[in-house]
Amino acid sequence: QVQLVESGGGLVQDGGSLRLSCAASGSIFSIRVMGWYRQVQGKQRELVASISSGGRSTYADSVKGRFTISRDIAKNTVYLRMNSLKPEDTAVYYCNANISTEYNAWGQGTQVTVSS
Repeated sequence: QVQLVESGGGLVQDGGSLRLSCAASGSIFSIRVMGWYRQVQGKQRELVASISSGGRSTYADSVKGRFTISRDIAKNTVYLRMNSLKPEDTAVYYCNANISTEYNAWGQGTQVTVSS
Protein backbone atom coordinates (compact mmCIF):
# COMPACT_ATOMS: atom_id res chain seq x y z
CA GLN A 1 0.00 0.00 0.00
CA VAL A 2 1.03 3.56 -0.71
CA GLN A 3 -0.30 6.62 1.06
CA LEU A 4 0.07 10.13 -0.34
CA VAL A 5 -0.31 13.44 1.45
CA GLU A 6 -0.28 16.73 -0.46
CA SER A 7 0.50 20.15 0.91
CA GLY A 8 1.42 23.61 -0.31
CA GLY A 9 -1.75 24.79 -1.97
CA GLY A 10 -3.20 28.20 -1.34
CA LEU A 11 -4.18 31.53 -2.78
CA VAL A 12 -1.75 33.42 -4.96
CA GLN A 13 -1.87 36.42 -7.27
CA ASP A 14 -1.61 36.18 -11.03
CA GLY A 15 2.07 35.68 -11.85
CA GLY A 16 2.94 34.29 -8.45
CA SER A 17 4.48 30.98 -7.44
CA LEU A 18 3.67 28.00 -5.26
CA ARG A 19 5.38 24.73 -4.48
CA LEU A 20 3.27 21.66 -3.90
CA SER A 21 4.61 18.70 -1.96
CA CYS A 22 3.52 15.09 -2.00
CA ALA A 23 4.87 12.85 0.74
CA ALA A 24 4.64 9.13 0.07
CA SER A 25 4.67 6.36 2.63
CA GLY A 26 4.12 2.63 2.64
CA SER A 27 5.41 0.41 -0.14
CA ILE A 28 7.24 3.22 -1.87
CA PHE A 29 9.67 0.83 -3.54
CA SER A 30 6.80 -0.32 -5.73
CA ILE A 31 6.10 3.10 -7.24
CA ARG A 32 6.83 3.32 -10.94
CA VAL A 33 5.62 6.83 -11.75
CA MET A 34 4.39 9.73 -9.66
CA GLY A 35 2.50 12.68 -10.98
CA TRP A 36 0.32 15.66 -10.38
CA TYR A 37 -3.18 15.98 -11.73
CA ARG A 38 -5.63 18.81 -11.44
CA GLN A 39 -9.37 19.05 -11.64
CA VAL A 40 -11.80 21.92 -11.95
CA GLN A 41 -15.43 21.58 -10.91
CA GLY A 42 -17.39 20.02 -13.73
CA LYS A 43 -14.33 19.12 -15.77
CA GLN A 44 -12.26 16.00 -16.25
CA ARG A 45 -9.15 15.47 -14.18
CA GLU A 46 -6.05 16.15 -16.25
CA LEU A 47 -2.41 15.23 -15.97
CA VAL A 48 -0.16 18.17 -15.17
CA ALA A 49 3.25 16.54 -14.75
CA SER A 50 4.79 13.20 -13.96
CA ILE A 51 8.16 11.78 -13.02
CA SER A 52 9.29 8.18 -13.34
CA SER A 53 11.41 6.14 -10.98
CA GLY A 54 14.28 6.83 -13.36
CA GLY A 55 13.80 10.58 -13.12
CA ARG A 56 12.19 11.15 -16.50
CA SER A 57 9.59 13.90 -16.43
CA THR A 58 6.68 14.89 -18.63
CA TYR A 59 4.45 17.96 -18.66
CA ALA A 60 1.15 19.05 -20.03
CA ASP A 61 1.55 21.57 -22.82
CA SER A 62 -0.31 24.17 -20.78
CA VAL A 63 2.33 24.19 -18.04
CA LYS A 64 5.56 23.59 -19.94
CA GLY A 65 8.15 26.20 -19.09
CA ARG A 66 6.27 27.27 -15.96
CA PHE A 67 6.00 24.15 -13.78
CA THR A 68 8.76 21.83 -12.66
CA ILE A 69 8.31 18.40 -11.11
CA SER A 70 11.08 17.04 -8.94
CA ARG A 71 11.71 14.46 -6.27
CA ASP A 72 13.64 14.00 -3.07
CA ILE A 73 14.24 10.28 -2.73
CA ALA A 74 15.55 10.55 0.82
CA LYS A 75 12.34 12.27 1.91
CA ASN A 76 10.04 10.12 -0.26
CA THR A 77 8.58 13.34 -1.56
CA VAL A 78 7.65 14.69 -4.98
CA TYR A 79 7.32 18.41 -5.61
CA LEU A 80 5.61 20.58 -8.15
CA ARG A 81 7.09 24.04 -8.44
CA MET A 82 4.60 26.32 -10.13
CA ASN A 83 5.82 29.64 -11.47
CA SER A 84 4.06 32.35 -13.45
CA LEU A 85 0.71 31.11 -12.23
CA LYS A 86 -2.38 32.10 -14.15
CA PRO A 87 -6.05 32.17 -13.15
CA GLU A 88 -6.63 29.19 -15.44
CA ASP A 89 -4.31 27.15 -13.20
CA THR A 90 -6.92 27.34 -10.46
CA ALA A 91 -7.93 23.80 -9.56
CA VAL A 92 -7.66 21.07 -6.99
CA TYR A 93 -4.30 19.41 -7.45
CA TYR A 94 -3.96 15.71 -6.73
CA CYS A 95 -0.84 13.66 -6.25
CA ASN A 96 -0.81 10.26 -7.92
CA ALA A 97 1.42 7.22 -7.65
CA ASN A 98 1.33 4.44 -10.21
CA ILE A 99 2.26 1.15 -8.60
CA SER A 100 1.00 -1.35 -11.16
CA THR A 101 -1.40 -1.64 -14.06
CA GLU A 102 -4.11 -2.38 -11.51
CA TYR A 103 -3.30 0.06 -8.73
CA ASN A 104 -2.96 3.81 -8.45
CA ALA A 105 -2.76 5.72 -5.19
CA TRP A 106 -4.19 9.21 -4.84
CA GLY A 107 -3.76 11.98 -2.35
CA GLN A 108 -6.62 13.96 -0.89
CA GLY A 109 -6.04 17.00 -3.07
CA THR A 110 -4.90 20.52 -2.34
CA GLN A 111 -6.61 23.66 -3.60
CA VAL A 112 -4.69 26.14 -5.72
CA THR A 113 -6.42 29.42 -6.44
CA VAL A 114 -4.88 32.10 -8.64
CA SER A 115 -6.55 35.49 -8.54
CA SER A 116 -6.42 37.96 -11.38
